[in-house]
This record gives sequence, structure tokens and C-alpha cells, in this order.
Amino acid sequence: MQRPRCDQTPAWCALDDFFKERGHAFDLRDAFAQDPKRFEHFSQPAPHVFADLSKNLIDAATESLLFDLAVQCQLEQHRDAMFAGELVNSTGNRAAMHFLLRKPAFEASNTAASQSNQVNQTQTATKNIANELTQVHATLDAMLAYAEKMRADDAITDIINIGIGGSDLGPQMAVLALAEFGAKAKRFHFVSNVDGQELASVLAQCKPASTLFLIASKTFTTAETMTNAHSARHWFEAQGGEGVDRPELARHFAALTSNVKAANEFGITTSFGFWDWVGGRYSMWSAIGLPIALAVGSKCFRELLAGAHAMDEHFRTAPMAQSLPVRLGLLDVWYRNFHGFGSRNIAPYSSALRRLPAYLQQLEMESNGKRVDASGQTLPFQTSPVLWGEPGTNGQHAYFQMLHQGTTVVPVEFVAVKRQAHTLPGHQQKLLANVLSQAQALMVGENDVGGHKHFPGNRPSTFLLLEELTPASLGALIALQEHRVFVSGAIWGINSFDQWGVELGKLLAKDIEARLVTGDTSGLDASTAGLLRRFGVI
Repeated sequence: MQRPRCDQTPAWCALDDFFKERGHAFDLRDAFAQDPKRFEHFSQPAPHVFADLSKNLIDAATESLLFDLAVQCQLEQHRDAMFAGELVNSTGNRAAMHFLLRKPAFEASNTAASQSNQVNQTQTATKNIANELTQVHATLDAMLAYAEKMRADDAITDIINIGIGGSDLGPQMAVLALAEFGAKAKRFHFVSNVDGQELASVLAQCKPASTLFLIASKTFTTAETMTNAHSARHWFEAQGGEGVDRPELARHFAALTSNVKAANEFGITTSFGFWDWVGGRYSMWSAIGLPIALAVGSKCFRELLAGAHAMDEHFRTAPMAQSLPVRLGLLDVWYRNFHGFGSRNIAPYSSALRRLPAYLQQLEMESNGKRVDASGQTLPFQTSPVLWGEPGTNGQHAYFQMLHQGTTVVPVEFVAVKRQAHTLPGHQQKLLANVLSQAQALMVGENDVGGHKHFPGNRPSTFLLLEELTPASLGALIALQEHRVFVSGAIWGINSFDQWGVELGKLLAKDIEARLVTGDTSGLDASTAGLLRRFGVI
């Protein structure tokens, strides 16, 4: 679908004029003084998530212009194309149907009818969604049956997931987030780095007879993953496990891959696959989520999917003005392209969500960190901001100094949980007091004093609140972030579903690895050659 470039629309020009006239001088304190109901006007519920947008540098006029921009950039049509299974990943010539992974099986007939209406209007959709949904649930049922079997196996005490990127970040984040629902008798480890120190430190804690390895690689060729997988197999055999041709190895290794043949050749007979329309950073809902299912069980895993599906439906059906993913995605465009903010801080005030910033880094920056549009044309405006963060209250004693008094304005996204599972007295009140006060302090500042104690205030923040951190609320929170990234990417006209930027370094690494063995520096730039000589022959 050829869509208008955002900076060539009337709405973009109107936003630019609006920002120059008064948007750049927007003051949150004045906005609250002038509108006693500002909180009500700029907050809203969505499935399992309540969002307060009132401390952002926007008013009704700003949002109205941003909605105009969305209409002129054909956001709703692009959204509908994704949900219809069209080839929205243009460079990969494939659909992006991660939403299908959390769609209930009973909706298959409705999906087929909807697909029939939509696909007849365009010839770009190549997927039979109802048939795909049947396959999704067959794989899901098999995966969850295996998870329950292994959860009941008391001989297995340690589960090591070997993957990288989307095959690591999503499962790791979710297993940590849902620890209160987890299997207490089992320990979960995640190995992603090709640095052998990471794998060695995990293996030192485990015994072959009580360890289950999950090898997570869509192609079963990912260099880091397969290096770690082969080392894990060698350790298993050397420490008393059976050889590659014996059934014992098959009991202790499972593959999460589409390349079943390669997994079998490795010695793995238990494999769970997924589809070419499942991107790595959108894959925790697929077989890649097996560590989550092993941790929390099939019931909770289905609740995770249900929470995400509820957010999918919210995004698919809500009018733009009431769609939380749309409002957040447009806010990101407003900040990046008009205010010029180059980063966004993620501040989860929940220790269980401590890996959420790392997960969102990949989700947003790998999706929207592009300098060309979907047709390959260089863009004249900025795209993805830099995402970064740590859990509160730790971040307050690290980088909040810069957020409050630094020379660079960084929008902050607070994530808080109203009720925690622990029963330690006083802790939750202090935690919530801190998150509320930090958001307040960023906005109001301290202007009655000068010098070192002056806080300029008027620093924007978004507040996302979960009643409880449950599988359903976590699913909804992550799906919200997926769709928010889709919205800003759609406005910028980029393909949010490819990641060519990770390929060049991987290609060059193969050449450098060979040179580390031979010492050959011919044809290299002076810096790389000099550094290689410093390493010597490895």
C-alpha cells in the first residue's frame, strides 16, 4: 500500500506551524491551572492498563492535529491491512500476524468471514487466516502439553533457554515478571551472549541429569545461539549425559525452531515451530514462549495471550481518539519530530518488570530504527528515539538527576503496579509514593530558588498503571507497546517488521573470525587491522 509521506501532508505542516507558534512554549503547570479536568481529558482506561497522559506537552488542539495526521497518513488502513494478513513486511514479502498467536480458537469462523470481506478488496493478502489460526492452536496445544509434562517432572530442576534477541528478551522478561505465578521447584536461566563466560557461569550451577535445554532459533543457524547450543551439548555429554545418538539427550533438549531437520541432526527430537510471519521481537507469544509456559503453566500462559488479545481488539476497533496505542504512538511522533526529543526513559516501578526496558529497546529501536521508508527512500526526518531505563527506585539514585536538572529534556514513561503480591509491610506505600512524587516533581519543578536547587519542571511524563501484575495485564501491556510502535512506524512510512541493520556486522564477523585464526590483515582498514594485530592469533 503506497501511503502519503507524513511530512508532505497538510496536517504535518499544520503541526509544524502550531509548534512554532505556541507548542514549543507549552507549560504543563499553566495547562493544569487553566483546565481543572485536564486529568480526566487526558487519561483513559484500556484493557488491563490505565494511562495518564495529562503530564505530556499536549492539549486538545495538538491531539486534534495529530489525529488529522494519522488520517492523512492512512493509519487505519495500514492497521487493517496488518490484521487482514496483508504483506505489510514489504522487504520480507510477508505478513506480520503476531496478533494471530493470541487469537482464541473459537474466533476462527469470524476471522474467516472478516478475511473474505477484506481480501476480496485487495490482492495483496496471501494468508488464509482461519487456516493459520488452526495451525497456531495445534502448535500451542502441543507446546502447552509438553510444558505441563515437564513441569510435573520433578527430576528437572533447571531450565536453560539458549537464544538471542527476540528468542531471549521476551521470555526472560516475562518469566521474571510472572515469578509469583512460577514453578517454585524449578530454576530458569537465560543464555544469549556468545561470550562463553555467560554459559559457563550457568552450567556451573547445574547438573546434566536435572537440566532441560531449550534451543531457541527460528532457523537453527543463529551464530551465537548455535555456538552456545553446541557447547551445552558438549558439556552434557562430558558431564555424564548420553551421546548424540542416545535417547537421553533427546529428553534433555528441545528446539524452538522452524528448521526441524537441523534440530534432528543436532540430536533433538522434540521441536516446536512457528511461521515466517512471526518476527523475533514479536515471538514470545509463539513456541519461543515455551520458557514462560514452563514457568507459569498452561492456564497462566493462555491468560497472557488473552490479555494481549484484548489489547489487539482495542487497537483494531477503538476510534482513534479512544485508542491508547494510537494516542501513545502519535505522542511519540510529536516528541520526536517537533520537540526534537531524542530519547525516552522507561521507568518501571516494579522489580518484577526490571527487564522491561531491555525488552522495549529491541521492540522499538529494531522496529523503527530506520533511515529509509518502506520503498527504500531516505527520510528527511527523525525516526525511533533511544529507549533506556532501569526500575524505580534504583534509577532515582542513578540518572534522575539528569532527568530533573539536566540540559536535555527526556520524556519519562512510568509503569506502576497498584497491588503487589508480596506482604512486606510499608514497602508498597513507599514505592508508590516515590513513583507519584517523581512524576509530580518532573512537572512542577522548584522555581522559588536558584542555582543548584533550581528545578525547571515542565518535564513530560506518561503514567501507565496496572491494578496487578498478572499474566493478563502483562500481555496487555506488551501488546500495547507493540501497537504503539506500529503506529509511529506507520506515520513515518517505514517498515517496522524488518531488521536489515543487524546483518552487516554479522556478515563481517565471519570474516574477522577467520582472520583471528590466520592473523591475515590484508584489505582491512587501518584501525581494524591494528586492533587485530593487538589481539594476535587466537
